[in-house]
Amino acid sequence: MNKSIAALLTVGLVAILWFMPVPEGLKPQAWHLFAIFMGTVIGFILQPIEAGSVALVAMVMVALTNTIKFTEVLTAFSGSTVWLIVSAFILARAFIITGLGRRIAYLVMRSFGDSSLKLVYSLVISDVIIGPAIPSNSARSGGLVFPIVASLCQAFDSHPGESSRKIGAFLMTSVFHIDFVVSAMFLTAMVGNPIAAELAKKILNVDITWMSWFIAAVVPGVVALIAIPYVLFKIYPPEIKKTPEAKEMANKVLQEMGPISRGEKIMMAVFIGLLILWATAEFTKLNGTLIAFMGLCVLLLTKVLTWDHVIKETKAWDTLVWVGSVILMSDYLNKTGFIPWFAKILENQMVGVSMLTAVILSFVIYLYSHYFFASMSAHITSMYGALITLGVASGAPPFISAFVVALASNICGCLTHFGSGPSPVYFGAGYVDQKTWWKLGFIVSLMHIVIWVGVGGVWWKVLGYW
Repeated sequence: MNKSIAALLTVGLVAILWFMPVPEGLKPQAWHLFAIFMGTVIGFILQPIEAGSVALVAMVMVALTNTIKFTEVLTAFSGSTVWLIVSAFILARAFIITGLGRRIAYLVMRSFGDSSLKLVYSLVISDVIIGPAIPSNSARSGGLVFPIVASLCQAFDSHPGESSRKIGAFLMTSVFHIDFVVSAMFLTAMVGNPIAAELAKKILNVDITWMSWFIAAVVPGVVALIAIPYVLFKIYPPEIKKTPEAKEMANKVLQEMGPISRGEKIMMAVFIGLLILWATAEFTKLNGTLIAFMGLCVLLLTKVLTWDHVIKETKAWDTLVWVGSVILMSDYLNKTGFIPWFAKILENQMVGVSMLTAVILSFVIYLYSHYFFASMSAHITSMYGALITLGVASGAPPFISAFVVALASNICGCLTHFGSGPSPVYFGAGYVDQKTWWKLGFIVSLMHIVIWVGVGGVWWKVLGYW
């Protein structure tokens, strides 16, 4: 879309909502904040300017109109959630700089990759290992894993076109889909997860910790990691079933990399330390962001990272601005009464609807509405806060209501070739046509519903969550 048209649509929406009559039961402040918030969401989707710029304009607008006081606007940059995301991006950079992530992938491949299905499972294991430390699908799947997958395709003489079904199409689709599962398994594996956790806390007063997220997601997550590659292997099989060359290739790359370096050893120690501290935070009472900062300090003191690396991690600082603005406005939508007002409307509409139906409905609505989004973060911004109240309105436990939609905000990227950061990378490799990509994405989405709501529901019952 033309940038000028996008800008006019964004500004026009804000103006229309702003000058509409304030709905009964709402204060003008709440309605005006909603108008600016919706303009911000549309700005994120249409992108007349960069997301960070849209967020900055929104924060200036809420201050100039006295919708939120300027001193309160500045608190957007003081929350622990936004700084956890910033620190996670920088930790991810250290993982890539040291080469540890790449070494882990090739070590696992050398051990297990002697068939096309095992090759995918070896990449699954690699993704699970590095997932908690890299909060960006684009950085992890697109930047770190994709080059390995592309190299494997070349090694087996599988190229876009006639030879794509040798092994390339299977590898591209399988690895693409499993990364969303990994993102859903860890609080720190996708940039939107901490945002969802923070919104759940502000709207439903639910505290989702790193460990509680992992415990709730681990069983359905493992089932999905096993089932999805196997089903794809059956319905979209590669021509090459045995891949002993993959082990040889991995061994050759590892020999070229040489012995594990000092930086990799330190990064591994820091990574293990972070996982232990995040997992035991409920007992140690250490803040999750403080734990991440501790890891960064070790990396800086040992010169694995330099301050130059920190200030040049532009994605982290961009995220600080737009995520901070989203959390700020969502918080004040709750404080000014808009979200309680909207939740009451939903509650009235959900009369007679069972708790289980409402939870499934919130998951499915979020999942398939992603056909209309090109950004997982913009999707969370626009719909997460509203949909988590759907289950609660029918009597579902707040944790389940919030967590189910948070899961959907990860796996929804499976549907299209444009709905997430890695999507254009894997689809753009040219091994799978668009019709097949969407068809496989829809099949995988049905599996997600069965696994996360079905298997997950049973697991959460065992845990006593409902």
